[in-house]
Formats: sequence, structure tokens, C-alpha cells
Amino acid sequence: MNALPAPEDFERGLDLFNHARFFDAHEVLEDLWRAAPRDPPSGPNSRLHLQGMIQLAVAFHHESIGNLVGARSVLARSLRNLAKADLSFPELDLDGLRAQLAFWREYLAGSAPRPNPPQIFKRRPPDRKPTAPARI
Repeated sequence: MNALPAPEDFERGLDLFNHARFFDAHEVLEDLWRAAPRDPPSGPNSRLHLQGMIQLAVAFHHESIGNLVGARSVLARSLRNLAKADLSFPELDLDGLRAQLAFWREYLAGSAPRPNPPQIFKRRPPDRKPTAPARI
């Protein structure tokens, strides 16, 4: 996570999210957002991307208490704010998250069954090719 304070708190917020403790995840991430420096006009938008993560937790909190209209609305804003968030969160598998959220958007639109709760995963490190031993 670039230019944002307290990576251990960010990890805690993600862990809470992944354990479907959406309200608590929102609280932890919002504290980070409040403390984060403002994004420069031509900067990486890290604060905006963090806001998108908070909105994601809020959307799923709404869904968990049966407020599907609120969940649909906040999820749409979250996805807009998470556009290009790979720059702020290069360690996260945001493509995988977006794929999961596509199913949720269908569910919230009333056109699909309820999917499994979303999970935010870390990116797998790229496979490394074995290096040949140096020749002497």
C-alpha cells in the first residue's frame, strides 16, 4: 500500500472484511483514511482508493442487514473509487476481487442467486524460473 499509514492496521481491516465483520472493517479502514495525507492533484489517488475499500465494507454491511438498495448504491461508488487501485494496493488481487464483485452486482440487481461472501486476497508472487548455476 503506497503513501498510506499503518500497514498493519490495513491488514487488520482486510482480515475483518474477510471474516465478514464488515462494520468493524469499515471502522478500522476509516481511521486510516482520516489519517492519510491528501492525494496530490496528479498523484496516485491512494486516499480515494482507500475510500473505495471503506465503501466496499459499508456495501457489504448494508447487504448483511438486508439493505440491498444501499448495498447496490455503495458498491457502485466503491467500484468507481477502486478503479486503478492496483497502483495503491499492488499487493492485492484486485482483478480477483472485481470478478467476485461482478457476481454480487448481479445478485444485488435481482438477476442471480446470492454468491459466497467476497474475499480480498493477496497477489501470488510470480513464478520464478530456476536460475542456472554460474559457469566457472
